[in-house]
Amino acid sequence: MARNINDLDILTEEVLIRLPRFLKIPVEASGRHVHLKREHVDLLFGKGYELTPRRDLSQPGQYLCEERLTLKTDKGILRNVAILGPVRKDTQVELSLTDAMSIGVDAPVKESGDIKGSASITIISDLGEVNIREGVIVAMRHLHTTPKDAVLLSVKDQDLISIRIDGLRPVIFEDVLVRVNEKYSTAVHIDYDEANACGYIPGTTASIVK
Repeated sequence: MARNINDLDILTEEVLIRLPRFLKIPVEASGRHVHLKREHVDLLFGKGYELTPRRDLSQPGQYLCEERLTLKTDKGILRNVAILGPVRKDTQVELSLTDAMSIGVDAPVKESGDIKGSASITIISDLGEVNIREGVIVAMRHLHTTPKDAVLLSVKDQDLISIRIDGLRPVIFEDVLVRVNEKYSTAVHIDYDEANACGYIPGTTASIVK
């Protein structure tokens, strides 16, 4: 028997509700890294210095730089820390909880870009150093997605969702922040602590469970 329009509308709605459980989202693991503002690039590498792109990252316009930095506190040092370009409005240092504990930094878990009230650190290059009073965070695990994919996934900007990581040790992560922007490429970002917990390898995927 043919379905009427109302039946089709209900069926479509049910499919959209269930769809996120079956869509596979790429997962990417991020190691410790630094985003620099223009003033700090100048202080660390010289006035007008341009960071050297090494390779593009999955998010459009983002890239890994050739240059490396050292992070220092009274309790420890992290060497050979990556810089991600391009320059930003504010300098931000992203660590895992393990990184932060190893050098005695009380880094809060925050959305990338929210550095208010975060931890301090000294950033060192071969040519100079910068002391930042705030800027060290543990980035919230998050989902970058385009507006189009957000519709397919039934999510919206700033939602907190749960995802199942299909790694060697499958795990469900809660409080995954959704970030929607037309400039994004859809992917889940986790740090190395979380990557180790789920047995992450390149090609790992995730699905939304809540």
